Amino acid sequence: MTALTDSPATTGRLRTVWRAAHAPVAGVPRWARIAAFAVPFTVLPSSLWRLPAAFDDGFPLGERVYIAFLSILSELVAFTAVGLVATWGERFPRWIPGLRGRRVPTSAAVIPAALGAVVLTVLWTAAFVTHFSGVTLRGEPIPANFPTQAGGWKAAIFYVCYLPLLLWGPLLATVTYAYHRRRRSR
Repeated sequence: MTALTDSPATTGRLRTVWRAAHAPVAGVPRWARIAAFAVPFTVLPSSLWRLPAAFDDGFPLGERVYIAFLSILSELVAFTAVGLVATWGERFPRWIPGLRGRRVPTSAAVIPAALGAVVLTVLWTAAFVTHFSGVTLRGEPIPANFPTQAGGWKAAIFYVCYLPLLLWGPLLATVTYAYHRRRRSR
């Protein structure tokens, strides 16, 4: 460890920032907080499952970068659900010129979140329905080297990592509903 990370002041500041980012807004129901914090955890297993491929020399560099980028981006997008229940989702950050400190309009959060919930629900449901039918979303046969084709532990691990994605859309929809209801009543 370095002196920087051992410093009580640094640890205290990080703890303060962490708490501020995750502090729920007054009036957020407990079920909405649980659903919001569950969203990133529904995405995490698939992100972690993909990451070893980013370090596999058998893939071209561009593909490895894409895989790592997809995993990180998925987590960042999933984490935005927390903004629907946390204080940082109520006001624009100070670093955004022209908007700093202003209240986020309800529709600016609800419309993208609702569209995201619909798209995610349709996408992951269709992905699994087609997969269990033996084809990809494009209608092509599933490749022979795909993990689920091998069966056994590879298939089991794949399903354990990817099945939670079926919850991403519905969880986001419930959090979006709670956000809309709470903000509309103000």
